[in-house]
Amino acid sequence: MDKQLIFICFLTFVIHIIDTLAYSVRIAGIRTRRIAVSLALFSILVLVSRTSNSFLGPFLAKRVESNISRQFAAESLLSDFRWLLVSASLATIVGALLIPTFQRVFCRAVEHFQVHRSVPKLILHGFFKGGLSYIKDVASLPRSANVAALRDSGSVSLSMTSLNVAAVALWTVGVFAALYAGALDPSVRVTSSTLSSIINGGATVMMAVFIDPHMSGMTDDVIEGRVSESQFRRAVVWLVGSRLAGTVLAQLLLVPSAMLIVGVAKSL
Repeated sequence: MDKQLIFICFLTFVIHIIDTLAYSVRIAGIRTRRIAVSLALFSILVLVSRTSNSFLGPFLAKRVESNISRQFAAESLLSDFRWLLVSASLATIVGALLIPTFQRVFCRAVEHFQVHRSVPKLILHGFFKGGLSYIKDVASLPRSANVAALRDSGSVSLSMTSLNVAAVALWTVGVFAALYAGALDPSVRVTSSTLSSIINGGATVMMAVFIDPHMSGMTDDVIEGRVSESQFRRAVVWLVGSRLAGTVLAQLLLVPSAMLIVGVAKSL
């Protein structure tokens, strides 16, 4: 593994760890009763994710272009993409382990923002005025009771869990499949690189129509007392677990998705 691939894996890791930590934002919003503020503050981390994503595409495209003329380029690049998907799975695991700590830190950030109403002050406080020591004080791993909650799906149905697995798998593999398609058939690589929506478009629909509305409704139910916070935490555990399963499933979908994109590119 060369330095360029390590850097690309790092960008992938950052994107997926932030996506995993997004589940804990709703928990923090419930505990502070500040859902809107929680989502707004989390958008700062979303900016980091989007910045990483903006660098990931060009670096990965350059790697494909540099290797596409070599012998057995498709096999070599397939190994690279496998490593990127492993990075996504590792980021999900690390993100899951960080959720309890992140949740406590984020609650503190929301409370601080309610007093000062300034994001720059919040950032300065986090890095220079005791924020780092607070992280050390509240750092903890997930409780065994929450891990055991995987045996109880709580308020997340099997169908919703399956949809999340499929959505995460498609979303994870979409861009990678489009770029790998260019290695499978260099004659349509430019067209293929623009067709990632064929794969992750389905993920977008599933998230927008089924998963996000379900989680938003459940969040409101907790606020109104119709669902307990423990049930909501069990739901989060299941969604994080299904997210990890989705990144693993993406390994199986990479080559078929790339072949589908090649077929569509040739038919245009």
